[in-house]
Amino acid sequence: MANLRIKLVKSLNGRLEKHVATANSLGLHKIGNETVQPDNPQTRGKIAKIGYLLQVTEE
Repeated sequence: MANLRIKLVKSLNGRLEKHVATANSLGLHKIGNETVQPDNPQTRGKIAKIGYLLQVTEE
């Protein structure tokens, strides 16, 4: 199964509380933070919710 490299490229300041919680659940707390997550429906759902804050590449 492939992995996704997810990078936070926009600030979490002033965002909806649920969107901040979603970013935190992915391990993203500050601009520039990167994480590698498995490519599964749960991760894809989180990306769909806060995709406007993220840069996503496949590994």
